[in-house]
Amino acid sequence: MTVRRLVTGVLIVLAATVQPLRAQESVGKRFFPDQLVIAESFVEDELSLPSILSVKRGRSAGERSTRLTDFGGEIKKRITADFELSVGGGLALLEEKRGTRTGFENLNVGMKYEFFRNIPHEVVASLSLQWELGDTGKAAIGAASFDTVSPSMLVGKGFGDLPERLAMLRPLAISGLFGFEIPVRDQPTAIAWGGVIEYSLPYLTEFVRDVGLPSAIKRLVPIVETDLRTDVAGRLAGRIRGTVNPGVIWVGDTLQIGIEAVAPIDPATGHGLGVRAFVRIPLEVLFGRRAGEPLFR
Repeated sequence: MTVRRLVTGVLIVLAATVQPLRAQESVGKRFFPDQLVIAESFVEDELSLPSILSVKRGRSAGERSTRLTDFGGEIKKRITADFELSVGGGLALLEEKRGTRTGFENLNVGMKYEFFRNIPHEVVASLSLQWELGDTGKAAIGAASFDTVSPSMLVGKGFGDLPERLAMLRPLAISGLFGFEIPVRDQPTAIAWGGVIEYSLPYLTEFVRDVGLPSAIKRLVPIVETDLRTDVAGRLAGRIRGTVNPGVIWVGDTLQIGIEAVAPIDPATGHGLGVRAFVRIPLEVLFGRRAGEPLFR
C-alpha cells in the first residue's frame, strides 16, 4: 500500500466519523499542537498513524551509508487525567547498493505523568519514561537485542502572558526535553535533550489580531525542533549528534498533519536533507466520546 493510499484511507474514515476535537493539548487559551520529534509535555488520547521518516543514515561501525524509510504508529491513552500509557512501533526499509532490507523495529512502551499546569502563564510539565523492548524487532535493520530505558522531563511554555506592547509575540511557544537513554547492557548512556520553538497562527488570529490570512493558512503552526544526543562515554563521548527539523503543522477540527525537513548536524547521524511527516487523530474522533476520556476519573 502506498503512502498516498494510506493517508487517503485515514481521511475517508475521518469524513465518516466527524466529531469535535477535544482540547487535551490546551492550557488556558494556548493550544499546543503535536510535535514530530520531541515528545509533548501533556497527556492525551491519540492515534499517530502513519508517522513517516525518510533520511540517509550515517555510516557507523564500518557499515555503508543507507537510506532509511520508516513507517511508524503509536497509540496513547490516558489512564487518569494526569497519567498516560503508550505503545508504538515501526516498519523500516533500508536501501543500499546491494539491495533492500525490511523489518519491524523494536516495540516501545511508555508512560507519562503530567505534574504541573499553570493556566495564566500557559505552562505544562511532565515526567516521561520510554522503554524500548530489545529483541522485539529485526536485527537485520538495526533493532537492538537489548532494552533501553529513557527517563525524561518535558516542559512547554506559551507566551500569551506577554504585555500588550509585545502582543505579536504572544503566539510564540517553546518546549523542551531533558533526559537519558540508558541501555541495560554495557553500552554508553546518552544524554537526550532538545527544544522546540513555534508560532501559532491560530492563536494570532483568535487572541491577538486577525491580519487577514487565508483560511487554510490560519490553521498553520510553523515549528522548528532540535533533537540531540550526547554520549557520556565511549568513542563519541562529549560529542553532540542529532538533527534540526524545521516544518509546519496544520491543525484541523478532527486531526493534525505535520511535515518537517530533517537536517543532520553531524556525519554519524546522517547525510543531506531528509523528511518526516505524521497524521495524528484523537481517539474520540475514531471511537466516540468515551475513548477521549480517562479510564479512571
